[in-house]
Amino acid sequence: MAIACSLRGRLFVMALSFQLKIVLSASSDDIENHLEMGKKLLAQGQYQDALSHYHAAVEADPTNYLTHFKRATVYLAIGKSKSALPDLERVIELKPDFLQARIHRGNVLLKQGKRAAALQEFEQLLKLDPSNAEAMRKVDEIRPTEDDLVAAKQLKESEDCEGAIVLLGKLAEMSPWDPELRSLRADCYMRVGKYMEATGDLRSLTKLTTDPTGYYFQLSDIQYQLGYLEDALREVRECLKLEPDHKTCFPHYKKLKKLSKLLLGADDAMAEGRFQDAITKLEAALTTEPTVYSYVHRAKTKICHCYAEMKDIDTAMKTCDEALELDDNNVDAMCDRAEMYILKDMFEEAVSEFQKAKNVNGESQKVNDGLNKAQKLLKQSQKRDYYKILGIRRTATKSEISKAYRKLAVKWHPDQYKGEDKKKAEKKFIEIAAAKEVLSDPEKRAKFDAGEDPLDPEAQGGGGGGWPFHPGGGFGGQGFQFKFHFN
Repeated sequence: MAIACSLRGRLFVMALSFQLKIVLSASSDDIENHLEMGKKLLAQGQYQDALSHYHAAVEADPTNYLTHFKRATVYLAIGKSKSALPDLERVIELKPDFLQARIHRGNVLLKQGKRAAALQEFEQLLKLDPSNAEAMRKVDEIRPTEDDLVAAKQLKESEDCEGAIVLLGKLAEMSPWDPELRSLRADCYMRVGKYMEATGDLRSLTKLTTDPTGYYFQLSDIQYQLGYLEDALREVRECLKLEPDHKTCFPHYKKLKKLSKLLLGADDAMAEGRFQDAITKLEAALTTEPTVYSYVHRAKTKICHCYAEMKDIDTAMKTCDEALELDDNNVDAMCDRAEMYILKDMFEEAVSEFQKAKNVNGESQKVNDGLNKAQKLLKQSQKRDYYKILGIRRTATKSEISKAYRKLAVKWHPDQYKGEDKKKAEKKFIEIAAAKEVLSDPEKRAKFDAGEDPLDPEAQGGGGGGWPFHPGGGFGGQGFQFKFHFN
């Protein structure tokens, strides 16, 4: 009986051992398959797929240091250093003399700004391999860093931010994932007015800290102050995604959103020719943001343009002057002010204003076209000015043109003229009739307003010069006859 029990026991142990060998063999085969697939996918740059196979290999055998190491290398390749560290630590725990794992861990710690821990890692590596060149180089690089950091902080405290930026830059090259260095340098950049440089560090901080909301606000505020309103809105929205009722980001967002709506609405109104509506929105924008230069400059420049388009000469001149007080190189305001000079028949001033604009931006088509027109008008004014002949402003309506013509025609018609100099009356009447012909015809008036006299053969490329009207005959070959009926 005892012999039979002993025999059954031995058979059971043998069977169990055989099954275990089969399981272990299958498990070993699975691990090798996962590692092989991971290696192939890694070579093809398919990191996430490779990672899934290394996960399976680690789960199959958590005591295999190589599976942990290979998974760590994938994490490092996709920039997930925090995820790589536990695997590297497990490798060193399982195989303390695995030097490559120590090098990787030391480099990750150094990049994270944990310089003391990194120094300790490389010193330990040198104990295992005293001739390791990389470890010796890293030890030499790390040892002076703490003194450099102290010196950078002292420079910052003494308001020598430029000096601090140089030292912090050297440290950041070594420890690019160190939030303390990034924060110190961002502050220094802002203190010396290098805002775009500061945004680089602030953007890194949004990824390096557990609560990046404050950094998103700083990014938004910098973009806002620089005049990049849409970029500012994008950054503050990132803050609100993390904390919808953030006490700083939420009111900032409401202000930016309101300002953006007003400015975009003004642009739409201007595009549709609703200039008074645009002015209302731009003035509301100035109330919303009365101090930040970019938005004040933008609003005042557009208000100047709206009044110019409305041909409200005096108000346009006043608002254009305000825009130019902010920026005396404001080409758009210069062009609008020059157009107002033209409407006031101040052609020399218009030429001068366009010339100033050309000195600022000689490549602008708008400026060059305006200057060319003003020069033509100046030359034209020294010959004939149909607006002056009728005694009206260049903004006169069609009914105002007709009214002025009728009034002058009554006075100067040769048959009705009471004076002795009939030739003078005849000449004057011809001038009046010519002025009416040009200014009553939209196409001819547009040509005249552009500096081209449509009734001047010389201006039209014909020969000769002088006044083209002939009493009792046609005009410029166009068969214009003088007929005037008194009511």
